[in-house]
Formats: sequence, C-alpha cells, structure tokens
Amino acid sequence: MTRMTPFSNPLLLGFDTMEKTLERVAKSGDSYPPYNIERVAPNGEAGEKLRITLAVAGFADSELEVSTEENQLVVRGRQSEDDGDREFLHRGIAARQFQRIFVLADGMRVLGAELRNGLLSIELDRPQPERLVRKINISVAD
Repeated sequence: MTRMTPFSNPLLLGFDTMEKTLERVAKSGDSYPPYNIERVAPNGEAGEKLRITLAVAGFADSELEVSTEENQLVVRGRQSEDDGDREFLHRGIAARQFQRIFVLADGMRVLGAELRNGLLSIELDRPQPERLVRKINISVAD
C-alpha cells in the first residue's frame, strides 16, 4: 500500500526534500530550552524580520554556539561540570547540553545573535525577492 502525502501531488515538483525535513522536525520532541519566535516590524524595509529568543539561563556565551548548516539554524549549548567542590542539598538546575534546530526557508539570513539576561536572541530576515519573469522560447521540430 502506497502512502499518500500532501507532497505527492503531481503539480508539486521538487518538494521531496521539504517533506523529509518536515518529517524530521515533527519527530524532534525535546522542548529544552524553551523559545519564542516573533515577527519584528521592519524599519521601512521590504521583507520580513524575525527574532528567535531562547531561554538559556546559566549558560555563558563561550558555552553557546549558533551556526547555519545548509538550510538549518543550529543552536548548541554545553555547560562544563565543575561542581567537584560543591555539595548540593537539592539540584534542580541541571547542567545539561542541548541542540535546537530551526529549518530556514530559502532566502532567510541570520543577522546576528545576542546574549542578555539569560536570553539568547537571534535576528533573522528575509529580503523581498525580486520578481523574475522569464519567457521560454518554444522550438518547432517537424
């Protein structure tokens, strides 16, 4: 029995990689660290601006890494465990590592990242694409 997906429509050509990406994103169930995604009003510019804010309390900037890999924004955090001389009566704040992946649409650019008060903010934009109309010549073969 064949599986029918929204991308199996014959009018949607070349979207098979997008389907695989959506399946992978749906499988990632980890919710740490919590994050917000907000639309930022552009300053009179055409296009769209977004801000991703992750709650990374306890992480120093040297313990965080933000990178782009193909069409993905990857945020990694790794805290060092240097608690050898400390005795905890209760340990509710875990020193744990994380990796959060955001899939970027074509044309999205990462403008920068800033760590302030335990919140990592990543600025993104997508400039307005140029409208491209191209006429295709039809050749006649007899």
